[in-house]
Amino acid sequence: MTAQDAYRWLLEHSKETAYLASFGKLAGWDQAAYIPKKGHPHRAMMQATLARLLHQRATDPRIGEMLAIVEGSDWLGPPESVEAVNVREWRRAYDLQTKIPERLAVELAQATSEGEAIWQEARPINDWQGFKPVLKKIFALTREAADAIGYKEERYDALLDQYEPGATARQLEATFGQLREATVQLLGRIKGSSRRPDTSVLRRRFPQAAQEAFGKEVISKIGFDLEAGRLDVVAHPFMQGIGPGDVRLTTRYFEDYFNAGFFGIVHEMGHGLYGQGLLAEHFGTPMGSEISLGMHESQSRTWENLVGRSLGFWRYFWPTAQQRFESLRDVSLEDFYFAINAVEPSLIRVEADEVTYNLHILIRFEIELALLRGELDIDDAPEAWDAKYQAYLGVRAPEIRDGVMQDVHWSAGLIGYFPTYSLGNLYGAQLFAQAEKDLGPLEAQFERGEFAPLLNWTREKIHHQGSRYWPRDLLKQVTGEDLNPQYLVEYLNRKFGMLYAL
Repeated sequence: MTAQDAYRWLLEHSKETAYLASFGKLAGWDQAAYIPKKGHPHRAMMQATLARLLHQRATDPRIGEMLAIVEGSDWLGPPESVEAVNVREWRRAYDLQTKIPERLAVELAQATSEGEAIWQEARPINDWQGFKPVLKKIFALTREAADAIGYKEERYDALLDQYEPGATARQLEATFGQLREATVQLLGRIKGSSRRPDTSVLRRRFPQAAQEAFGKEVISKIGFDLEAGRLDVVAHPFMQGIGPGDVRLTTRYFEDYFNAGFFGIVHEMGHGLYGQGLLAEHFGTPMGSEISLGMHESQSRTWENLVGRSLGFWRYFWPTAQQRFESLRDVSLEDFYFAINAVEPSLIRVEADEVTYNLHILIRFEIELALLRGELDIDDAPEAWDAKYQAYLGVRAPEIRDGVMQDVHWSAGLIGYFPTYSLGNLYGAQLFAQAEKDLGPLEAQFERGEFAPLLNWTREKIHHQGSRYWPRDLLKQVTGEDLNPQYLVEYLNRKFGMLYAL
């Protein structure tokens, strides 16, 4: 068999696998949005059957055979060519899938399924003792999985690499250390300011129908194609890309609180724009796939915060907002802008403001890293959590459900996932700064309702690249430098320095 024949086999296998995975994504979206209550048991069996088929396809020995043929030939193009990128990422995925023994994969699946169920019951009643045994089991199995995958420096790297290719704990410790120090300093200055926004203007009546209509109007104006996507209501917002021409957004509404619904829509739209920006001709291959969770998060956080919470954005949309919401008609634009950018240390990550959000992530990163290194025992995790919240944010959870039991990630086995949230903020700020160098002052464009320049720039520089470059290489390709936390630090100091007259 020639290298070209082997590549064609891999291409067809990859695309067929992606079409099967699309059924799973569609079923997952439906389960969150529309499934009848009694349909969950059958849906679980559907998803389990599909997962088994996908695992069999991902570990098919023929993949290894075909990869060996292609990799050993002179036919393959330069490293950044479409074929070379696909082969590189197919190899990476195949090695990952085949390194974990089936016995361990099954045990992990069972433990995380059990863990999520126990967490859902234990968290509301603060039952740490009931949750702790399964959490210990999940971390033990995760350590075993990291050892099976392999790593150069430490276990955490093997886990992190699944979400953020090429990233290491050592890199993150240095970058996050700078971010933590600067953020704590900024937060201290904000606490010392006499200026305080009136956030009660966000707690008035905002009818759901008006929120949905306004949200759709905004995302359409920005560039999200509602004929290639839709917006629905769920308990926990997410974006699901089914495939080309089908990107689903979800949100939740509170009729007595503006921020949750609107900024949830804009955040998920950022993810959705990435999905709609992937090149359809490469669907089902790495070149048609997002490169990392961190880069994905950079898109959602950019549109939510750097665009959606900017003064220029609201100068353009303020007349429409006041028309849609009677409760805003006696509110000034300046007061509203200050309110949506209020900084207030809190216990809950998903409710955190722009300044404090990263501190929530860094605490989780530091704790799970210490757990993986054996520097911290799970028995001591609650106190470590509370101590860091007190040190970084000046708050302490009165109940453990708002402390170490707050997130579902660890019970779901998503260890090494949390850093991607802050990486998204860091990537986003650096990319935004480069976009301004290339396109001119962006906020002035937003004020005129011009969002296409930034969207088109992002599609060319990020979306259309698929998995051609790993995240930090992509960042270098676009901005000319490695990840630099100063872009985010300077943005936060500039914006909130003005708001709080620092």
